[in-house]
Amino acid sequence: MVRIDATYDGGLRCTATHIPSGNILTTDAPVDNQGKGEAFSPTDLLATSMLTCIMTIIAIHAEHRGLNVSGMHGSVEKHMSANPRKVGKLDIEITLPDGLSTDDRKLLMKKGHGCPVHKSVSEEMEVEINFI
Repeated sequence: MVRIDATYDGGLRCTATHIPSGNILTTDAPVDNQGKGEAFSPTDLLATSMLTCIMTIIAIHAEHRGLNVSGMHGSVEKHMSANPRKVGKLDIEITLPDGLSTDDRKLLMKKGHGCPVHKSVSEEMEVEINFI
C-alpha cells in the first residue's frame, strides 16, 4: 500500500506528496478546462503513468534476462473526448535500443502491453502502443 496526500492550493492547482519518498508534484487544470496549463494536469498524469509503466515493465523483464535497455525512450499523445470529458485515446510510441535480438524485442513488447496501468484503465479508452 502506498499513501499519497494532496492539498488544493487554489487557482485550480493541487500539490500531491508521495508519503514514502516525500516527493512532491503539482497539478494544474489544462488551458482547455479553465486552467493555466503550467503543470501536468490530472489527465496528463494518467497518460504519463501509462507510458512510464510500460517502460518500467519492459526494463524489469529486460533485467531478468540480462538485457540492456538503456536509451529506451518514449512519448505519449493524449486525446480528450467530450460528453463526458475524459481521456479518449492514448497514442504511445516506445523506441527500444538497438542490439536486441528479434526474439527479445518481441518478448519485451509483449510484456509492455501487460503493464498494470494498462490493465487498470477502462476498456472504453483506446490505447495504441507502437514500438520502434
